[in-house]
Amino acid sequence: MFSELGPIFLVLALACSVWAVVAAFTGSSRKSSELVLSSKNATIAASIFLTIAMLALVQALLASDFRYEYVASYTSRALPGFYKFTALWAGQAGSLMLWAWILMLYTLAVLFTFRNRMTRIIPYVIGILMVIAVFFVALVVFAAKPFAMLPAIPPDGHGLNPLLQHWAMIIHPPILYLGYVGFAVPFAFAIAALLSGEVGNEWVKNIRRWTLVPWFFLGIGMLLGGKWAYMELGWGGYWAWDPVENAAFMPWLTGTAFLHSIIIQEKKDMLKIWNMVLVILTFTLSIFGTFLTRSGVISSVHSFSASSVGPLFLAFVFLILIASFGILFMRSYLLKSEVRIESMVSREAAFLVNNVIFVGACFAVFWGTIFPVVTEAVRGVKITVGPPFFNSVNTPIFLFLLFLTGVGPLVAWRKSSIQHLKKQFLQPLLAGVIGAALLWFLGIRHVYALISFALSIFVTATIVSEFHRGARARMKTKGENYFTASINLIRRNQRRYGGYIVHFAIVLIFIGVTGTAFDQEYELSLNEGESYTAGHYEVTYKGYRSTQDKHRQVLETVLDLRRDGKFIKQIYPQRHFYFAQEQPTTEISAYSTLAEDFYVVFIGIDEKTMAASFKFYLKPLVTWIWIGGMVLTIGTVICLVPSEPSRKKPNTERQKTTGSKKQSVTA
Repeated sequence: MFSELGPIFLVLALACSVWAVVAAFTGSSRKSSELVLSSKNATIAASIFLTIAMLALVQALLASDFRYEYVASYTSRALPGFYKFTALWAGQAGSLMLWAWILMLYTLAVLFTFRNRMTRIIPYVIGILMVIAVFFVALVVFAAKPFAMLPAIPPDGHGLNPLLQHWAMIIHPPILYLGYVGFAVPFAFAIAALLSGEVGNEWVKNIRRWTLVPWFFLGIGMLLGGKWAYMELGWGGYWAWDPVENAAFMPWLTGTAFLHSIIIQEKKDMLKIWNMVLVILTFTLSIFGTFLTRSGVISSVHSFSASSVGPLFLAFVFLILIASFGILFMRSYLLKSEVRIESMVSREAAFLVNNVIFVGACFAVFWGTIFPVVTEAVRGVKITVGPPFFNSVNTPIFLFLLFLTGVGPLVAWRKSSIQHLKKQFLQPLLAGVIGAALLWFLGIRHVYALISFALSIFVTATIVSEFHRGARARMKTKGENYFTASINLIRRNQRRYGGYIVHFAIVLIFIGVTGTAFDQEYELSLNEGESYTAGHYEVTYKGYRSTQDKHRQVLETVLDLRRDGKFIKQIYPQRHFYFAQEQPTTEISAYSTLAEDFYVVFIGIDEKTMAASFKFYLKPLVTWIWIGGMVLTIGTVICLVPSEPSRKKPNTERQKTTGSKKQSVTA
């Protein structure tokens, strides 16, 4: 069968990857174009062989070939076909293989994009990316072994974890991996710049999009994971500061800091060493997150069981840190800059403070995540750090970051005068203060919530004022109407105004998260025909029904939902029982509006009284988190598309953009 060739192609992929590393670095040092070309060809060959091995594993999964331990562990005959396919990343071996394959895709994209550019630095980039590929491919060849065979063929497999049988988990892991893996590209460019001595600003300008893409995928991956937790786990929340959630959040934080910081290097030739540190930390945290997921040292609903690859990952993390910072130390003399921040009331200073706060938030999350492991190693007792710690530490930090989101675009480069500050800040500050006063009179007394809403109004006002100011200027100079001027404003500087849209998306997410301060929870049992009022809503229990197929049993309740006495709809919260795993799951039902979600969890049926037990949650504003994710997507796409003038006149426009004092922060 085709699947039997899988191990052979994995070995071929590993051999080609090793040669690509040797040829890339040897060719770079000897300035041999033949060896460099050989490394590129070996990279392409390794990608092809790994793709064939991936297809072989997919074929085994879809065919329910239970000769393989991986197939028997994560699929069953009754499992629907699309879940058999997603089992590819349900287990450790398959997910590591997917990690390596995505890295190969990124490497091929780099090869194609820079085939005729940056010829001194690209061989080093390929060599570094393929070093990472060698590690991951070696893991699936020697340690994880997705094609390991069982001594005896079982009649059926264990099936996929029922918690993973959800639409969000079909796309969540690959999207998250596109984020994790993608940070290898800016890391490779940074180290390649140091090794080649090409430490000018060219590598920074070329990797902005290569950083923005994984940053976006990691962010959207976390939002999809939150949606999955919200709909599937039945606890009424979407973020629990789980160690694996934190593992994705940490590189996103440092990646955000890096995206802001490189703007200063591009415009002012500053913070070169700091940017190197940020990009090294971001990629290292991506690998560290993968270590947390696979080592078994932490307890998480997302993590895999303990295995032998955990120590290998930890060793790889230390190797990255030692090698990267060693190279940075030896080459630091190339990164010195004569330019200094002239005033603390300037955009450069605001960006630097922004960076420090992001890194501080990352450290707080990092320490809270590893603290249980440290205490167990030192004292022999694992002390758990829960959401109260993370919320108490990070809430003021993130509120300050939200404030800086509004401040950054309004402060001038080099130095801001008092007159400039008054002109820029007066209206947004008034909007925030008036908004806070109105919310106070409307009854909002939660301090952090009131601050968050006020800052959201302030930041929104700054964004609106920037768009309005630009549109009015175009109306005067171009004679366009307001709508046309606004559209052309974005088209002429997509990086700047796409960044503003991303900032607005973050504001929407903040609003949604702030709604958590007003959550309400009810737990009760209802007999058939009985009603209960929760807030504005009234639910009437109409009974239940039971169905089953060869895969699972479904126990479904029927509830009539009314709001302020008016019938809205019937909702159907369920409990599923999966036969292969002998495991129950909760399928919630939610009625969502822009103002709030009415969220229902069916707990079970009392066999004696036949009463049904439920949990009801009123969750204000949560929908704005998912809307924020959609706006984030729009803003990121706008940032990624080159501005209209740069497509027509790239050289002159680059000079104009570099000299402009109005270039703004991008996310």
